[in-house]
Amino acid sequence: MSQLSVSIGHSSLTGARPRNEDFCGYVTPTGGELLNKGVLLAVADGLGGHENGREAAERTVRGLLADYYATPDTWAVNRSLERVIQSLNQWVVNQAKKNSQTAGMATTLSTMVLRGTRYYLAHVGDTRIYRYRQGELEQLTTDHTWAHPELDNVLSRAVGLDHKLSIDFGDGDLARGDIFALMSDGIWATLGKEKIARILAGMSKPQDAAAELAMLATGAGSPDNCTALVLRVNDLPKSRLPELFESASVLPLPPALKPGELIDGLRVEEVLHQSLVTQLYRVATPDGQQRVLKTLRPGAGDQENCQALVYEEWIAKRVVDRHFPEVIDWPGRSHLYYLMSWHQGASLKQRLAAGHRFSPAQVAELGGEILRGVAALHRLAIIHRDIKPDNLHLDAQGKLRILDLGVASTDGQEFNEINNPGTPSYMAPDLYAGARANESTDLYAVGVTLYELLTRHYPYGEIEPFQKPRFGNPTLPTRYRPDIPDWLEAVLLKAVACEPIERFETAEEFLLALELGAHRPLRAPRKRPLAKRDPALALKFLALGSLVLNVFLLLLLFAR
Repeated sequence: MSQLSVSIGHSSLTGARPRNEDFCGYVTPTGGELLNKGVLLAVADGLGGHENGREAAERTVRGLLADYYATPDTWAVNRSLERVIQSLNQWVVNQAKKNSQTAGMATTLSTMVLRGTRYYLAHVGDTRIYRYRQGELEQLTTDHTWAHPELDNVLSRAVGLDHKLSIDFGDGDLARGDIFALMSDGIWATLGKEKIARILAGMSKPQDAAAELAMLATGAGSPDNCTALVLRVNDLPKSRLPELFESASVLPLPPALKPGELIDGLRVEEVLHQSLVTQLYRVATPDGQQRVLKTLRPGAGDQENCQALVYEEWIAKRVVDRHFPEVIDWPGRSHLYYLMSWHQGASLKQRLAAGHRFSPAQVAELGGEILRGVAALHRLAIIHRDIKPDNLHLDAQGKLRILDLGVASTDGQEFNEINNPGTPSYMAPDLYAGARANESTDLYAVGVTLYELLTRHYPYGEIEPFQKPRFGNPTLPTRYRPDIPDWLEAVLLKAVACEPIERFETAEEFLLALELGAHRPLRAPRKRPLAKRDPALALKFLALGSLVLNVFLLLLLFAR
């Protein structure tokens, strides 16, 4: 089974400087960390003089190598790099303010991540990243410098120079045999592009190339420290999640199961749900514990569906929160499925169907629980994309859980889902306009859900599949439920506003509005003007008005 395989070498020489203020490092993880986070490399060139430049460079690189792997697996690489680098920048800024000896303490930083079949770059300053591919040397970073009449080029950006750090990001596809070279200006400014390309072209091992780059630059009279980190790509996986996808293609789907039948030691007790693609069973383990088994229906096991189910399990395992079922590992699986914890109870949709009437206080409390769960997803950069009463479960103890991550998306990942993403009546207007699902569209779906729990209606009416709806002003929920307090109505109308800018920005803001309630009520949103609700109709009225005015003027003219 192929996976990402690289060879790395590094060298750092003090050269003409009294001390070495460069620092470089890398991490080559294995197993799950290699799969989810990738290989990380970084080179930094400290500035500020004395040991403070070295401290800035070393702390930045060491902090990046440690903290990047602590970020959630569901975050995009660039998000993880940015969050960590911005935090390190703040630390260097604070250190530089401590006393006169540390003033001016800062460092450049060039870092890259290789994950799956792609690479990702983050860069600040004048250290550089080169790629040598098929005889061509390409500089992948841009120097952040500006000319000075009395000095060499002065850095315009560096970690620690300013509270607000602007970072360059880049990414691209990997190819077998690619060579990447990260280096400080002590090397590239001395050797030039042609010599660097010649060394990389003739290298036998990355360690030999890194050592040659540093030694040649030092021998050529480089006035600075000389640091090089060289990587060669030896092999690549077939896809982003090769191990998971390979297991999906190897394991067969279970047959249609009936109560009393066994699968891998699990006894089927009940068929819970069937859709066109998925199948859910309640099963019991040999020691009597009840679980939910999710799989695909026989005949629905094409490659995309199998990959989507495996990816769903991958996401669900990373959501460790009381508002979600727990994913249960089951050793020795011989078929494609995964297990979740079982909780006696019913969905909110089932409770509505049974005639339960939710009070405004109950809906506000349920809304708070839903939003706490949604906030946990969003912190992991996961968008649910199908929040609705069917996917919200209340157990026998009254605890709420969010179900079904089958169409969830994660930050920066592009995978096909089992079903179409979303249910029409809960999908925000911007989704129908072609926008991608995001935090705002999840919060809109929460708003529609709370509206439905109170009124048994939808704010813009029911939307059928394949329908192209028009969104005007939402129907006031008090039309159906006069007992809804004004503050709650204002919250609901803000949540289901047509324009994203008029909605809550975060789940925490939405939650705060529910918790403050009548103590600090929101102002009721103004109705959308006709020109925004239906531009075509507004133009027709405008044309009609213009016609009437012209006729009136003609009548006045002839009356004279």
